[in-house]
Amino acid sequence: MELQEKVVLVTGSSRGIGLAVAQAFAQAGATVVLNARKPIAVEVMDQVAQYGHRVADISADVTDADSVKNLITKIYDQFGQLDVIVNNAGIVKDGLLNRMSTADFDAVIQTNLVGTFNVIRQALRPMYKQRSGCFINMASVIGLTGNIGQANYAASKAGIIGLTKSVAKEVALRGLRCNAIAPGMIDTQMTQALSPKMQEEILTQIPLKRLGQIQEVAQTAVFLAQNEYITGQTITVDGGLTMQ
Repeated sequence: MELQEKVVLVTGSSRGIGLAVAQAFAQAGATVVLNARKPIAVEVMDQVAQYGHRVADISADVTDADSVKNLITKIYDQFGQLDVIVNNAGIVKDGLLNRMSTADFDAVIQTNLVGTFNVIRQALRPMYKQRSGCFINMASVIGLTGNIGQANYAASKAGIIGLTKSVAKEVALRGLRCNAIAPGMIDTQMTQALSPKMQEEILTQIPLKRLGQIQEVAQTAVFLAQNEYITGQTITVDGGLTMQ
């Protein structure tokens, strides 16, 4: 898929990996729709608009099906098409299982997994009519391996991987594709907040002996959008952390 003249929606794109993904698609020539629960800051919009292509900001809560329906409708009203969706919106509420509240478990599942489902479901009908397009869902290596203190997050990301495979099988006959990206330890605000000792311990487990960069995750999203013979896959971007 050539990305010029294509419209790309990136949920959870106000910062971090989501913003990097939005920038990568804009740099590749796409029209990019940024999304978060609240309006995107002007300076963030400018970072995506610097590549000279159209950029829009449409707020929506991915946990709310009606809000997502309104998001998709607005995109088609404004641009007449939607070609790529990157489901990046997500939260963490870490804690040991015996201390984790039902509210914290539900909140992570609702945003990460149900939010991804809501966006895909609402976009299917118009994308079916196009008979083209792709979904890229942001999973995590934690969804593959599990992790102490992240039972809710691991369950949500493992669910995304299963959802990705099922969607890929359902939509293939309509010319659509669905893949997932599973980032490993990426250099973000979350990893920067870890103690130096913990960072060193993490690096000993990564064959490439460094943290990943958000741009490396973003480049993978662009690759998956462009390669039209990849579907139903989960691509790990983890420096070899989970290799078998």
